[in-house]
Amino acid sequence: MTSRRAILKLALAAAVAPRAAAAQAVATVAAASDLSEALPLVAAAFQRRTGRAVRIVYGPTHVFTQQIQKDTGRYELFLAADESYVRQLEKVGLTANTGALYGIGRLCLYVPNGSKVRLDGRLRDLGAATRDGRLQKLALFSTNGPYGRASREALTRARIWMPVQPKVALAENANQMVQLATSPGVQAALLPLSVAIMPRLRAAGAYILVPDTYHRPLRHRAVLLKGAGATAEAFYRFLRDPEARAIMRQHGFNLPGGR
Repeated sequence: MTSRRAILKLALAAAVAPRAAAAQAVATVAAASDLSEALPLVAAAFQRRTGRAVRIVYGPTHVFTQQIQKDTGRYELFLAADESYVRQLEKVGLTANTGALYGIGRLCLYVPNGSKVRLDGRLRDLGAATRDGRLQKLALFSTNGPYGRASREALTRARIWMPVQPKVALAENANQMVQLATSPGVQAALLPLSVAIMPRLRAAGAYILVPDTYHRPLRHRAVLLKGAGATAEAFYRFLRDPEARAIMRQHGFNLPGGR
């Protein structure tokens, strides 16, 4: 009887161990919301390649930065839409490395079907539409985040930031922007290329790139956080794999030449 019990215990332990190991292998990733189309595909490719999984939480980069500072064990890997936030965390000793660029974003002018605002990447017609009444509402990301700041810089460069402010409607994340840009009464939006090419927006309008000289570079950086496990480290490395880079390119991100 004793030997049978021992055998049963060993069998039970062997059955439970793989499940426990699999549960421990899941890494929690904080990711900028403009990655909501591309990153699930990267994560799926990673799981096929390694058998490991990641749990991705999407949201504004500045909000994640605050959360990481308050709760250091909440995430293991941070994919920021603005590398300055990574530098903030690095300065206070919350990162495990200096991180690596995973993409360079582009800003677009998006115009929904039926709008009287013309596609003009230099924003000259947007300025004219502000003055003549064709523009009633312009959707922007909050200036707390990188794309909101880039939009403000572009509008300032085009000399229309001050007159357009009363017409601005703000979004905090990609989902809010999709809803806002396709809502009645919005004639134009400034948003990331990675959002402009989402199926719902492609079906509802058109976009044109804003010159990258109109704003500071949108450098997206990934960084491992203190206490990151082996799965997070493996996923961080996979972001630079040719398969992952191809997915990022297809979803509107320019690829960095180095770190």
